[in-house]
This record gives sequence, C-alpha cells and structure tokens, in this order.
Amino acid sequence: MKQETIENPLAKLPDILKKDLDSNLCVCNEVVKIDIINAIAGGANTLDAVTHETYAADGNGCCAQQVERLIECIWA
Repeated sequence: MKQETIENPLAKLPDILKKDLDSNLCVCNEVVKIDIINAIAGGANTLDAVTHETYAADGNGCCAQQVERLIECIWA
C-alpha cells in the first residue's frame, strides 16, 4: 500500500511556523526544522514516526510539542 504524502507542506503551515527552517528544531540531535517538515510531508504522521525517521524528540523530548504541532498543521 502506498503511503500518502503531502506535496507542499509549507503551504499548510501558519507564517510563524515557516520561520527558521534551517535552524535546529531538535537541539539534542541537531535536526533542522525543514528535515522534520519533509519527514512529516513524506508520511511520518505521528511523533513516533518522525522520531524514527529523523531522531527528533529522541533526546530529552523538549521539542516533542513543536513536532506534534507541525504534524497537526500539515496533516489537518
């Protein structure tokens, strides 16, 4: 079964979430925000799936809420 993907994930985000795309969203594992967005757009539609794909939120989890917000916006 083919996994659903999102063609233009940035179009689904509010302007505030489009800032700092090349900065680390996950500081613990140095994962930049655009990599997390691309993983979500590629089908990672849960926090566990994003963590598996990018290692974001695999440290102390301080970015988990931000990752969940991106998932919510992109997959809504």
